Amino acid sequence: MTDLQQRATKIRLLLSDCDGVLTDAGVYYGEQGEVLKKFNIRDGMAVERLRQEIDVDFGIVTGELSPSVRKRAEKLKISELHLGAKDKVAVLAEICHRRGLTPDQIAFIGDDVNDLGIMGLVGLAACPADALPQVRVVAHWMSALPGGGGCVRELAEWLIEMQTH
Repeated sequence: MTDLQQRATKIRLLLSDCDGVLTDAGVYYGEQGEVLKKFNIRDGMAVERLRQEIDVDFGIVTGELSPSVRKRAEKLKISELHLGAKDKVAVLAEICHRRGLTPDQIAFIGDDVNDLGIMGLVGLAACPADALPQVRVVAHWMSALPGGGGCVRELAEWLIEMQTH
């Protein structure tokens, strides 16, 4: 078994950044501020499949305070929703403490420099294909798909495969 496969078999919680991972990093603004973000429906199915197939929970850790993300999390029944998370490392520590997990039991998928701290601590760091170069360098696993293009679903299916075979 490779180091990457060993990392995957330990995962109990998958955390994700939002913009640039669950979305294509685009946002529509109007007079009132943020109007729309586009989420990939296949990533939503990933959350359900992780829970059903391998009992892995899912959470979102984002620096943004977005009503759209809150609505998406409600629809997907995501309990680990951390909006306005400027210190993602502190959020990771709090989650580990509260859930009785160690960082090696957590995977995180991110795309930008504000994700590097948490990615350096988790058991499995992942990124979409279009993540910034400095993020791709630290990722253990990289999707063939871009942010907003189903990269979370691809990661989920790979985790399911690693934990069931």
